[in-house]
Amino acid sequence: MRFDIITVLPQLLESPFGHSILQRAQKKELVEVHVHNLRDYSTNKHKSVDDYPYGGGSGMVMQIEPFASCIEKLQNERQYDEVIYMTPDGVTLNQEIANELSSSQNIIILCGHYKGIDQRIRDVFVTKELSIGDYVLSGGELPAAILVDAIARLLPGVLSDETSALSDSFQDGLLDAPIYTRPAIWRGHVVPPILLSGHEAKINAWRDDQQLKRTQERRPDLLND
Repeated sequence: MRFDIITVLPQLLESPFGHSILQRAQKKELVEVHVHNLRDYSTNKHKSVDDYPYGGGSGMVMQIEPFASCIEKLQNERQYDEVIYMTPDGVTLNQEIANELSSSQNIIILCGHYKGIDQRIRDVFVTKELSIGDYVLSGGELPAAILVDAIARLLPGVLSDETSALSDSFQDGLLDAPIYTRPAIWRGHVVPPILLSGHEAKINAWRDDQQLKRTQERRPDLLND
């Protein structure tokens, strides 16, 4: 699966993709992540990619031409399933969306900065707008990294245990049950005896009950949904 990320600050994305699971996924050629510097597509001698907003107001707006040039260059090279813009006013990213996007082959992700990007880029090129929460960040790079991580870990072969992603929180609409490892007793805190019983059916029933209980306590909105 290929991700092309368009950003004015490519350095911000070096670390998220240079370590751990995403690094191994790229070395195994299960995932490709290509980061494109938006300034390379600026025709301005100063390589600026922003300008003042029409109608006045504070802040700067990212211009059309650099984004359009980069997107069109990529689209001339291959077909893309989605062009995604990371923005606070987009649809909130959830597990269902990540699952859906994991069946894609090629995705372009646009990272905004300043006050955002010219609306015409959103109107002409963008196929999906996503948010990672009801708050504003300095740019779209961290949300883009989160999106890639959420999708890539679902791809076959990316996780060493391919069943692990299937038991994550939200996969079945519930939060995950509490988890434990050795030692069985730590400072008087004991692992629930059922997990030490070896009785698979009873353990699964306990986990199901704990998932429901934890979701009721922490995210009752998921049950309403």
